[in-house]
Amino acid sequence: MFTGIVERTGEITDVSETEDGRRLTVAASGLDDLHHGQSISVSGVCLTVEAFGEDWFEVFLASETVAKTYLGELSVGDPVNVERALPADGRFDGHVVQGHVDTTATVESIEQVGEDWRYTFSLPAELSQYVVEKGSIAVDGISLTVAARDEERFEVAIIPATREITTLSEKAVGDPIHLEVDVMAKYVERMTDGYR
Repeated sequence: MFTGIVERTGEITDVSETEDGRRLTVAASGLDDLHHGQSISVSGVCLTVEAFGEDWFEVFLASETVAKTYLGELSVGDPVNVERALPADGRFDGHVVQGHVDTTATVESIEQVGEDWRYTFSLPAELSQYVVEKGSIAVDGISLTVAARDEERFEVAIIPATREITTLSEKAVGDPIHLEVDVMAKYVERMTDGYR
């Protein structure tokens, strides 16, 4: 489990294609407790560390992950958000993020408002019911609060610190993003299905 509090950005330094999927090497410093088999979030996608060194780690993308995320489109030099899984005794600062991406969407607009930023993202119809104003949503693994929404898009306000430490500063209109809605909304929907 993750919290959506991105620790740092990493950079893709190697990509290799296999019959079963794709392997990525990510350069990311300061991850001093990596180990084989560890869960790690790469731009919101929960992956498994297969190999690692002092300032890098390697993950494998199964064919389903390649099909359902934009990680299959990344190339050497591209930045990614990195977050290690929450330790049992860790501080819970964001919201429950599983790293199970629901879909990809796109950046619709970016506007600077004073020192802050307002980002608008497309909202696929199949996720609309799970997204509410002031609710939580993960965008590329970043825990964010929905500032406004309509049936086709939603907006978030980004403070400078979040923009600087994540890949949001690299995003442009039209770029893809991963969306993961708040899993609590899905549980509520499932529990109330029998009462409709």
